[in-house]
Amino acid sequence: MPRRHRTERPERVPLPRGFWVIWSTVALDLIGFGIVVPILGRYAERFGAGGVAVGLLFASFSLAQFVCAPLLGRLSDRIGRKPVLLLSLFGTAAASFLTGAANVLWLLFLARVLDGASGASVAVAQGAVTDMVDAEERPRALGLIGAAFGVGFIVGPALGGLASLGGSHVPFYVAGGLALLNALIAIRRVPETRPRVHGAPHPKRDARANRLWGIALATFVAVCAFAGFEATFALLTKDRFDLKEGGVATVFIGIGLLLTVVQGGMVRPVTKAIGAARALQVGLLLNAAGLLVLAFAESWGVLIPALILLTVGQGLVTPSLSLVVTGRVPDHQRGEALGFQQGVSAIARVIGPAVAGVLFQHVSIPSPYLVGAGLCGLALVVVLGQPSVKRPSTAPLGASVTD
Repeated sequence: MPRRHRTERPERVPLPRGFWVIWSTVALDLIGFGIVVPILGRYAERFGAGGVAVGLLFASFSLAQFVCAPLLGRLSDRIGRKPVLLLSLFGTAAASFLTGAANVLWLLFLARVLDGASGASVAVAQGAVTDMVDAEERPRALGLIGAAFGVGFIVGPALGGLASLGGSHVPFYVAGGLALLNALIAIRRVPETRPRVHGAPHPKRDARANRLWGIALATFVAVCAFAGFEATFALLTKDRFDLKEGGVATVFIGIGLLLTVVQGGMVRPVTKAIGAARALQVGLLLNAAGLLVLAFAESWGVLIPALILLTVGQGLVTPSLSLVVTGRVPDHQRGEALGFQQGVSAIARVIGPAVAGVLFQHVSIPSPYLVGAGLCGLALVVVLGQPSVKRPSTAPLGASVTD
């Protein structure tokens, strides 16, 4: 009967061929990142780096990414996703090997700048998967790409800790080997997905001119808030809960697992039910609530709900921001727009931890989280004030796109 057909649940559309290859590329890249970041500060101390130098070392990566991610994203729109993804992976491999081989501090800075400059793989991969699927499947695809962050967040530090048993240089060689292997596999297996464009794009239709500045501001303040939480959480748990390094690592593993579940399983149904813009608003509201509760958490019964609110919120915010961005640009400018967003996130990861650290040390323990909650509230106001934009038409893989 026709009525029965209307009430049947539609079957889930299978992900296109090549999606899991791109997903594994992102996961391996983030595992390598997760190997390097937790141990880089202590590694730099061997070359005479103090606290300021270590801070600048981390900042140099994000500053280079801020400059280069939009450029690489635009390049992927012009020459294709695959060559830019390969450039990024080979650059990451070279930077990791250079870090392991470094014997003076300036070489460490050079390696971090090179790594940041080539670190557009996530934005290019996001562009590739949104090329491969139609608009209705983008939340699922971007959510699964986001889940790769959780995998890297869990596996990378553990693998780095094991590798460090062989010597302080070994984890960086392992990260470089993973990136190099990843690049060699990508040469054979990663498909090219960039839609073909007939005619040159209009010179004034820059991705940043497609009403992205409001979303960029929301991205900046939201990432500042979450990065500030990440930077000061170990200090909070030491002062209030007397938690050691192993305990903090265990908490972050739990956060990574929950983040993976949210982005891998919740983003698609939530976005299908309420839309990407509303999912972003809900995520920001949960982030604000989580940070607000965290500011006053002095028992595990309060801390755990605060972390759940914050992690679920961030799990919705990250892919929803990318969905909103891709919904505001034509297909042939998607890479540039996502690169622009990644660059904004990178500079926020420089400023957020620095401000949170100052607030924690010189104002009060709750102040970074109260300010973070306020920033998430500001991001929510900005998002609510954004005009609705008609989603651009989505062309299937290889189809022509006109301006």
